[in-house]
Amino acid sequence: MSARDPLLHSLVDATVDVLVVGGGINGAVAAAALQSRGVKVALVDRGDFASVTSSSSSYLAWGGIKYLESYEFGLVRKLCTSRNHLLRAMPSQVREMRFYVSLERGFRHGRWFLYAGALFYWFIGNFFTRRPRLLSRSTIATEEPTIDVQHSVGGFEYSDAILPDLDARFVWTFVRRALRHGAVAVNYVESLGARWQDGLWHVQLRDVRSGRTWTTKARALVNAAGPWVDAHNQLTTTTTAHRHVFSKGIHLIVPRLTPHDRVLTFFADDGRLFFVIPMGDRTCVGTTDTRVPSPDTHVADDDRSFVLENINKRLRLPRPLTADDVIAERCGVRPLVVGADSGGGGNRDWFQLSRKHVLDVDGARRHVSVYGGKLTDCVNIGEEIARTIQRLGVAVPSPHAPWYGEPGDDVRARYAARAAALGLGTLDHQAALDESIAARLWRRYGDDAVLLLDELERDPAARQPALPGAPDLRCEVAYAGRKEMVTTLDDYLRRRTRLLQTRGRDALLAEPALRDVAALLFGADAEARLAEFSAPPARVPATDEHTSTTASATA
Repeated sequence: MSARDPLLHSLVDATVDVLVVGGGINGAVAAAALQSRGVKVALVDRGDFASVTSSSSSYLAWGGIKYLESYEFGLVRKLCTSRNHLLRAMPSQVREMRFYVSLERGFRHGRWFLYAGALFYWFIGNFFTRRPRLLSRSTIATEEPTIDVQHSVGGFEYSDAILPDLDARFVWTFVRRALRHGAVAVNYVESLGARWQDGLWHVQLRDVRSGRTWTTKARALVNAAGPWVDAHNQLTTTTTAHRHVFSKGIHLIVPRLTPHDRVLTFFADDGRLFFVIPMGDRTCVGTTDTRVPSPDTHVADDDRSFVLENINKRLRLPRPLTADDVIAERCGVRPLVVGADSGGGGNRDWFQLSRKHVLDVDGARRHVSVYGGKLTDCVNIGEEIARTIQRLGVAVPSPHAPWYGEPGDDVRARYAARAAALGLGTLDHQAALDESIAARLWRRYGDDAVLLLDELERDPAARQPALPGAPDLRCEVAYAGRKEMVTTLDDYLRRRTRLLQTRGRDALLAEPALRDVAALLFGADAEARLAEFSAPPARVPATDEHTSTTASATA
């Protein structure tokens, strides 16, 4: 029996205080904040947790320096504050990273002006990170010879934060927190709609895997369905003052382009920030910002060409990157907030459309729609949802209880001592390419990492890599099968780990050890899950990998 089965059973015909629809970052923090404070919560997602937008990001937890150009100082302040909270509370999962910006001749702003902007950004972020630094052209050429400085006028360096693992794993941290405090959080459960009757929401739910349907009742309903918020509001006959428009962003995963642990930052041909992001032994390059009519999108040839052309123009590589160098692709939409009667930004520059979030509240029916949202902003969103639910009349027994953060120093110290005794290394900060086993297990599993140490002590074979050349151990695969609600191979390879991104689908399918991974995850169902993963994926919304893979909606 999987970890999902008893949770699914407890959800059938249940009554909860709050039902959250959508298991991306907005839904995950809503569930964690509310359940940790004593509210009885259920969280459902019709795909896997973080299966769409929240697993297609740039891996950044940043304060939004680019929003200074559109004078959104309040938004930047909020994002910087949230980033600082994450750096302080989750130091192994959110790390300060230097961003190395190279500017080209003729850019719309001068080097000194942008450096002054970086200093203001540092100030608006309470000087929490390292000080920005002005870079000359010769300094860039010396420190980062990968950058082509032929057309450069120099640049500057500043700090923000990055997720050293993966965005979907970051989201899972909050789902795990909600589960630990008693929430019922289940993936592959779809909301078919809801009606407000006798002071309760009657929500019709369907198990996507079995087809079974039932009704769950809730005192309040939080629609955190990401790009599908408007679609789910139609199913509940909810009218709002806002709606979403969609910006498609893609990233390409290619072999490692620079040995340095920093984010190379440029302004692409369309004028927006363009990143070269370290991703273990790979590099993540992007992103685009293309207006699309719906969240159902995929990587197009033009998207791929745009990213490749921009990176080849700005780096000195042994040879230009081509589509053959692409190991995997990431594609998602940013749901951007506009007024319900707006034309979607009117004549405003698309790039200047605000990346804020908004809670649209129907107080009479205790309904909250979460519009927009960013990984960086998750602390603010969780807090706002908890306060809003309390204002709607749902009791919040412990309104100030903590709901995010890593275990305390005493737990960390005990874990570190045991890990060192087992020869797993230290928890000291390390670059992505030389991170110790101890540090990686702590970052991924928190105090549950102790359970993995127990298994490593009992069974030396558990320390073997699950796949040749991969950092993930056999004990981690077995743990995910028992504890992390892994329902498909995609869930594990794409969202509990980043193996699908760093190795690519074709390489994984050709790997004999993948059968062992499936057996550790699914036991007797391993062959069926392998066949499901091996089937040619359809060309559908939010395709991820180089040969495409299906991603489910969050509604």
